[in-house]
Amino acid sequence: MLKVLPGPLKGAVAVLLILLNTLVFLPLLLLLAIVKLIVPIKPFRKVLSIVINGIAVYWIGYNNTLMDLFHKIHWDIRGAEKLSRQDWYFVSCNHQGWADIPIMQYVFNSRIPLLKFFLKKELMWVPLMGVAWWALDFPFMRRYTKEQIARNPALKGKDLETTRSACEKFRYTPVTVFNFMEGTRFTPEKHARQQSPYQHLLKPKAGGTAFVLGAMGDMLHTMLDVTIVYPQGRSSFWDFLCGRITEIVVHVNKIEIPQQFLGMDYSNDPEIRKAFHQWLAGMWEQKDALIESILKEKGVASKAAA
Repeated sequence: MLKVLPGPLKGAVAVLLILLNTLVFLPLLLLLAIVKLIVPIKPFRKVLSIVINGIAVYWIGYNNTLMDLFHKIHWDIRGAEKLSRQDWYFVSCNHQGWADIPIMQYVFNSRIPLLKFFLKKELMWVPLMGVAWWALDFPFMRRYTKEQIARNPALKGKDLETTRSACEKFRYTPVTVFNFMEGTRFTPEKHARQQSPYQHLLKPKAGGTAFVLGAMGDMLHTMLDVTIVYPQGRSSFWDFLCGRITEIVVHVNKIEIPQQFLGMDYSNDPEIRKAFHQWLAGMWEQKDALIESILKEKGVASKAAA
């Protein structure tokens, strides 16, 4: 019955139920986060981290159930069968819209450790959300600008060293670090402005990924290269909530990250930097060809930057 509601009404009800779900779980998460903050006993904090991450998994699971109740989506998920919550992953995905994030959560929730983003250290002080991110063990990074390093050369390499130290807790606890390599959502205007050599993708930004692998390379050996294709064409997040997206293809390619990039010094090693750019370019060429192949398979006539 819910699936036949008019689109705007369906979207409004979905937003309301997600908000109610958040209002139920967020206070409990914040309460446990405060307890974790004021009790500095490592074994106790580890147990609380498991509970807090479990709350986030249930929150996502509830939202996924809403998606199934409200939407008539044909899910074509490929390559997500042999994954484990006991492994460490670096996950990247092409970025077309805000619907990408709930789609990634739908596909990977309970299949791999909770998706987490690297956040700037300053975001730790955002009211409520900062302590929530900290409690969920989102990795925080500190990046120094070229100007700061020029003024104080002793800062060179300190950002990576500090982040590595902060990520030590993940050595014995499986984690998934997620990053949109394109850095922003795809639009034809951005594609043209970049003069991207790819038909369906923006250029990948190497710096953020290099920083993650440099800081956590001895833990993150496996990459999940995810490609999302909307055969009907890209739509807004509101369209997604209203049930106007009826088919989604998610292709997961499991890749062992080359050893030379694990724990690399991207900023100070030009040879490594060159090799890393070449590796990403090759991956992006394959991803671009894959998108074209899926569109043809679905009977969609693709257009450059369409």
